[in-house]
Amino acid sequence: MAVTIKDVAKLANVSISTVSRVINDSKPVSEEIKRRVYKVIEETGYVPNPVARSLVMKKSQLIGVIVPNIASFYIGEVLNAIEEIAKTYGYDIILCNTYGEADQEVRYLNLLKSKQVEGIIFLTHRLIDEHRDFFAKNKLPIVMINRDASDLNISSVTVNHKLATYELTKYLIENGHKKINLIRNGESNDVFGVDQMEGYKKAMEEFGLEFKEECIYNGRFKMGTAYDCTQQMIDEDNIPTGIIATTDGMAVAASNALRDNGYSIPEDVSVVGYYDTKLNSIYRPKLTSIKQPIYDIGAVATRVMIKKIKGEETSDNIIILPHSLVVRDSTRKID
Repeated sequence: MAVTIKDVAKLANVSISTVSRVINDSKPVSEEIKRRVYKVIEETGYVPNPVARSLVMKKSQLIGVIVPNIASFYIGEVLNAIEEIAKTYGYDIILCNTYGEADQEVRYLNLLKSKQVEGIIFLTHRLIDEHRDFFAKNKLPIVMINRDASDLNISSVTVNHKLATYELTKYLIENGHKKINLIRNGESNDVFGVDQMEGYKKAMEEFGLEFKEECIYNGRFKMGTAYDCTQQMIDEDNIPTGIIATTDGMAVAASNALRDNGYSIPEDVSVVGYYDTKLNSIYRPKLTSIKQPIYDIGAVATRVMIKKIKGEETSDNIIILPHSLVVRDSTRKID
């Protein structure tokens, strides 16, 4: 039978409230009583009830994390950072994987609140009204990753996606590419990736190239869908000299579809990715990509969250981290 706080109090010859004070360090207790209580705890192997302790301390030392796809290279690296930094500060995480389903995200937001987490780090492909309602009605600290959430009055850690995609498109144009197709992450303006499309459009128009809707394809963050998009380009005779995919996974899928149809990369079509995940180090040809400081994004988001939990001031609602263009073997210059 498990040892209870009542058993510890009896063996140490003190009150239950005194044992609680010793465990939680909530009120002064004499050193002699502390020694007695800790001696009994060591001898009996007593483990405090975390739920009861959180009620007493009004702190759970838990941070909720909601992600759309735990299998993603990008999200895996972000999670490594979140867990490592959280542990450094004495926090544990509760991880919720939603498979990109908005209704599951809303359910998990409410579930994490009921579990008394002290804050939530949130990654989503798509913001809906139910998300916004939760943010507005709850004082729970929220930090979003990889999108600008300043319009929601909550903190976010990201990169400048518009500028990054502009630079990626500009690089292809400066290397002689005039027909460039974009595989983005969805169709509507409530999904992640709108600012990436704006960066692409800005570069095309700035260099005097026509922005065409028929050159925009919707990969929905899925490799299978991106493969189908590229197959559609081939079937419609809409093959460009360059393809920009707004995730590395979709870039790899596009490359595979091209190869399966007899095209060479980069001899026939240049393909570029986005994020520069570990996938790029194992795929051939090595992908040209926008490099994000993925670990740093997770680490900074966690530090911002802990500051919010402690009631400390944070400098900005949105923190923009630097990105860079990494040129590798999947692109070539057209003479």
